[in-house]
Amino acid sequence: MRMQRLLAPAVAVVASLAAVVVLTACGSGSGLRVEGAEPSEGSSVIPPVPATSATTSPGVLKTPPVPLVPLAQVRTKLLADRGLDGTARGVLTNCTVISRCLRQGPTVDVMHNGIPQQVVYIHTLEKFVFGAFLIALEPAGPRRIWSLRVDQPTIKASPQGDLVVESPTFTTEDKSCCPSGSKAEVYRWDGRQMTRVSSTDQKGD
Repeated sequence: MRMQRLLAPAVAVVASLAAVVVLTACGSGSGLRVEGAEPSEGSSVIPPVPATSATTSPGVLKTPPVPLVPLAQVRTKLLADRGLDGTARGVLTNCTVISRCLRQGPTVDVMHNGIPQQVVYIHTLEKFVFGAFLIALEPAGPRRIWSLRVDQPTIKASPQGDLVVESPTFTTEDKSCCPSGSKAEVYRWDGRQMTRVSSTDQKGD
């Protein structure tokens, strides 16, 4: 009996301490977190960081949202295009190994519709580029929306989303290796077609 009388107060003290701990945890809102439980109203939740956009500028896509169109399919579509330049048609007709006549350039979005357009260069067997096409990648298949007959061009999108075509220019005194000048042309999509908005000639040193 004496032992029971000594233990009773101790048990009461332990029970009181346990109750205080439970009440404190519930009152502070910082008790144990249950995995998968929905946060209560008023609780602070850090939103996830949004993924970075694949578009590095208004006109150029770093990662196109759809796969690049195969060059063999581009060749087929171009040959079926009645408006295709005669020289380009002759090269494509005799080109059975696609890599010997067509090469993919940058993927751009100069139409500003979120669907990429593919620059495709056309060149001779000796890799001399003599023209370029802009191919719209549409659900119905690739479609030529612009082409240009130009020697050895470099094509890219400007920060404003226009298409910039840079090419060397030769005079009668220039050797084939060494053009004495260059030209930069800017083309812009007007909602129906690409139109040239500027052309700048630059002389070499």
